[in-house]
Amino acid sequence: MDIATLIGIVVGFGLIIGSILLNGSLGAFMDAPSALIVVGGTIATTFIMERMDRVLGAIKVAKNAFLNPSTDVSQTVELILNLSNKARREGILALEEEKIDNPFLAKGLRMAVDGLAREEIRDTLTSELVSMKQRHQRGQKLFKFMGATAPSMGMIGTLIGLVQMLQTLDDPAAIGPAMAVALLTTMYGAVLAFVICNPIAEKLERRTSEETMNMTVVIEGIDSIVRGHNAAVIREKLEARLEPHKRTTDKEAA
Repeated sequence: MDIATLIGIVVGFGLIIGSILLNGSLGAFMDAPSALIVVGGTIATTFIMERMDRVLGAIKVAKNAFLNPSTDVSQTVELILNLSNKARREGILALEEEKIDNPFLAKGLRMAVDGLAREEIRDTLTSELVSMKQRHQRGQKLFKFMGATAPSMGMIGTLIGLVQMLQTLDDPAAIGPAMAVALLTTMYGAVLAFVICNPIAEKLERRTSEETMNMTVVIEGIDSIVRGHNAAVIREKLEARLEPHKRTTDKEAA
């Protein structure tokens, strides 16, 4: 589980609720009509924008922001180097016995052991990489859309509340509830957008970048193993994609 996402949401809502309780009552900030306008309206417009199955699929993609930890590409590099050393010592068929947790790497090794041409292996793995990016981008697009729509629905709720308030100026008892709808919908829209939807969209985008980098390293690593490159060449090629402080070659040079 990515504890950072959970901590961020808990702290974010905790600060908002805490600031309310310091100077007032939490009940004064709870309004069902405002929630229906913002939450219900945002969900409704999302269904208008995208197909049902993709909206439901985006919910599954959103779990990546909570459940899947960040991908450590440096560990993938080390694993590929170990596999390349074994392939050079014992032959590429020896890799058939390896137990690999990474399904993408395991698939590439299986194709290499089966004797497929390296161009075919690269094309197959690259196609899977492209498909992964497209799936993830659909989920990111949905949450970005929701992040942009929630404040707009809050504005719609504000206009509704103002109209209701203007219609009941002769009834002082009705002005308060109408004003509450007007103000709380704006607040709900901002919270939904800037505490939930937009951060999740950004986290998913970061996850996609990390996964893309990891899969790219796998593709290059499998290609190098099939071509029989030595470990030093593979390390230089793969670590060029890592951040400088994670490159063992730079540390050794220093």
